[in-house]
Amino acid sequence: MPTIEAVELTKRFSSVTALDQASFRYEGGGAIGYLGPNGAGKTTTLKLFTAFLRPTRGSALINGVDVQSDPKTGLWEVGSLVETPEPYPSLTARDTLSMIGEFHGLSREQIRDRTDRYAQELELPPLDRKTGKLSKGQKQRIVLATLLLAEPKVLLLDEPTSGLDPAERVIIRNLLVRLKQENRLILMSSHLLQEVTEICDRVIFINQGRILLQDTVENIGSRFRVTRLDVEFAGSVDSHLLSALPGVAQVQPVSPTRFRLSFDGSEETRGAILEGCQRVGRVLSFSSSALTLEDAYMRLIQGDPRGRGMPSSG
Repeated sequence: MPTIEAVELTKRFSSVTALDQASFRYEGGGAIGYLGPNGAGKTTTLKLFTAFLRPTRGSALINGVDVQSDPKTGLWEVGSLVETPEPYPSLTARDTLSMIGEFHGLSREQIRDRTDRYAQELELPPLDRKTGKLSKGQKQRIVLATLLLAEPKVLLLDEPTSGLDPAERVIIRNLLVRLKQENRLILMSSHLLQEVTEICDRVIFINQGRILLQDTVENIGSRFRVTRLDVEFAGSVDSHLLSALPGVAQVQPVSPTRFRLSFDGSEETRGAILEGCQRVGRVLSFSSSALTLEDAYMRLIQGDPRGRGMPSSG
């Protein structure tokens, strides 16, 4: 059964503490979202787990093996994508996959079968094209295919959908959802809470090198209620009419017909605002604004009672 464990994992660069006594343990199949802003310590953590960096103190263990003491054994069943690596530009996509497959000791038949499988699932470009002529998203999907060739039990992914278009994000999301159902253990960093909600089972919040909260995605969603609504009307609407509606705390015009409304997050107020909007004009759409990492994160670090003092688990 795959496991990932950090034991008081700490990394200092001179006077800067990039990671401060991070501890967590996850076992079995599933996906963990590692959430935080730039500079929070996410990439540093993944580099420590892949032995690209040595910890100042503490341990990073995969399947019970300290990756610093025995990197070959510890990383044998690990596939990692850290800081957007790119394939060799002079090689074709097929040559790239074949080379990585040979490194892993796969047979020609295994390389061919798995290349065809992931080429279809990841919707890779024609495999005879040189990778130097491909788009960023195409290159990233090829790199992801290479790390999956050996069918690793543990995946360490650093912003795996960064720079991808919406269609490519869906491809990666569907792949990761499938992999976690095959008893793979995935630790993925991200800025996007919505993305993590769609893929992950559990969440770790990190800021300034310190883990703030660990919990299930379901519990996080209930702690941090959405407090913004997006509404679109059939025609132009005076924003002052929306500001006067009971329960509306703030109105942000997006266009003459589209507005973002802030409210207290309760279902009762949400219903009252919908009724009020229908009196103002013909409503074409009315939905909760996607909860971003920044929304939940700011509430957490500012001591929102819905995030403060909650027990961590993991």
